[in-house]
Amino acid sequence: MTLDVQFMTMISMILGGIYLGVALETFRRFSPYWKNNRILTYFMEICFWLIQSFVLFYILFRVNGGEIRVYSALACLLGFSAYKALAANFYKRFLERIIIIVTSIYRFFVKVINGLIIQPIKYIIYFFITCLLLILKGLYTTLSFLLKVIVTPVFWILKKVYHLLPEGLQNILCKIAGFYSTIKNIIIKVAKKFKRR
Repeated sequence: MTLDVQFMTMISMILGGIYLGVALETFRRFSPYWKNNRILTYFMEICFWLIQSFVLFYILFRVNGGEIRVYSALACLLGFSAYKALAANFYKRFLERIIIIVTSIYRFFVKVINGLIIQPIKYIIYFFITCLLLILKGLYTTLSFLLKVIVTPVFWILKKVYHLLPEGLQNILCKIAGFYSTIKNIIIKVAKKFKRR
């Protein structure tokens, strides 16, 4: 390995250490969102460190063909320490500012979408449902009135005809009506029992 390659390896690993500090700071900032779920916490930790290992090894591979030396690890540690000592506080403030900006933009778009799309759709659906209910109510009222107009004279006629029938036939009709009422009551009781279950 030439001196140029060694020098580039050290510079790359120092920058890789700084990157690792930034990535770890960002990961730790968002980790409270899943810390209550132990399985998800383990999964995220494993994925994070696997990805960072892959990134650092890829940088090393591009610079010197993937040869790992002691000074490479020391250079990476130096970069990480430099980040912690010199840039950690600045990056934390910068990250919080970015989070606030992104959150504000997200809330703005949510309000816009809610105001321009979701709420109008809700109002349109509510309007159509209200109109449909009014139409159904009008149809029900009209049909009820028509049934009363039609059934009432028929009921009067049947009542008159019933009184004109022989007494024996009247008794038979009463028994049939009583049997029908009994069956109807049984069906209602069974239906109530099923509803309770």
